[in-house]
Amino acid sequence: MSHRVRYLLLCLALCLVFPERSPAPVIFKPGAKVKYRAPGEEEISGNANELFARAEQAEKDGDRKRAIKIYKKLVKKYPRANVSPEATFRAGRLMEEEGDLISAAKTYRGLMEIYPQTEHFQEAIESQFRIGEIYLNGKKRKILGIPVGSGLDDAIEIFAAIVRSAPYGRYTARAQYDIGRARELQGSADLAIDAYQAVLENFPNDPLAVDAQYQIGYIWYTAARAGTYDPQAAEKARIAFQDFLFRFPKSEKAPQARENLGRLEQRVTKDSLDIAKYYDKRRHYRAAVLYYNEVIRQQPNSAESEFAKKRIEQLRSKVGDDVVKSAAEMAERRAKGSTTSIAHAPAARSSESTIPTETAPAPPQMRGSGDDLAPLPPPVDADSLPPPATSEPSSAPDGGAALEASPAPETSPTPEPTATPSQ
Repeated sequence: MSHRVRYLLLCLALCLVFPERSPAPVIFKPGAKVKYRAPGEEEISGNANELFARAEQAEKDGDRKRAIKIYKKLVKKYPRANVSPEATFRAGRLMEEEGDLISAAKTYRGLMEIYPQTEHFQEAIESQFRIGEIYLNGKKRKILGIPVGSGLDDAIEIFAAIVRSAPYGRYTARAQYDIGRARELQGSADLAIDAYQAVLENFPNDPLAVDAQYQIGYIWYTAARAGTYDPQAAEKARIAFQDFLFRFPKSEKAPQARENLGRLEQRVTKDSLDIAKYYDKRRHYRAAVLYYNEVIRQQPNSAESEFAKKRIEQLRSKVGDDVVKSAAEMAERRAKGSTTSIAHAPAARSSESTIPTETAPAPPQMRGSGDDLAPLPPPVDADSLPPPATSEPSSAPDGGAALEASPAPETSPTPEPTATPSQ
């Protein structure tokens, strides 16, 4: 028995065993291969207008899947027909109604890229944005109807298509901002900052620019307390919040930014005080006075500053004026240099840490005993961070507690900064 006859008999047997699953015909012609035709496919023929009319009728009959199939066949066979843009839009709409959101978004994207003059361009943008936010807000991607993982990559792809296809559209600033939100949820801090920076650069007058600038500061603020305290991230957060207050002093988020900025400054001051006590304990008095003066400069009216002033006076009587004056002059020069270098700095640029990293100088010959020197303070427990800004421009996050403090160094004069979060 020939292979062709055996194949035909097998197909007929399957049709008899599973009649409800095989309603389509098996076409056999002499001299031609056996051909299986899917349900309804035998009717998908004709010119563009005829196919469009059949798809419309399928829509009216409530057969969405058949209508989608005919619309796709039409566009593939007649991409330049007058009805092809309309067929593309209708196919995307029906896919969305069927719950096939990823396919719908791709179809809308194809409409914008292939038929940018379509009257449905704005509707396609709105539909894509709606689908993107559904995945941004937690909807998982499905394979064979089963949720299998995060849809954040799909959301980013959809938002990026909106930015690319409609750079000055109604939803473009929000799409760019939502890319930053998705990157934050993925834990990609650097990419999130880049996305928010793009909002500031391309849409500086949009209300979302306020949220974008705040989020840049908040990302660095979070990085500063992730694991070991990171002074470089803290400095970048401080610059970002200062820039936020400079640009948006009347924002509803301004009080929260000032509060976060205050916590950062307190943390930097405490770090300087810890280093001063470290040197003080080891009788490196010149370096100790240098950092005590840093404390006074950073927060002149704080309790830490009062402690530093008293300790400097004690050291003055202990080791003499020369050492104290020399350290004070060094602190003053550093303060002037620091003020000049960070004035009105942009939010996303890098800067040197407030905590210097030079090694301890050799201890000079000084009088006095080290028994009465102040010990290093114990670490302080930290509370939770304030939540990040919401996506709504008018909402500000709730208050939180201070940054987590890390213990003072025990084996080296200054702590090494940790790396900022990787993407």
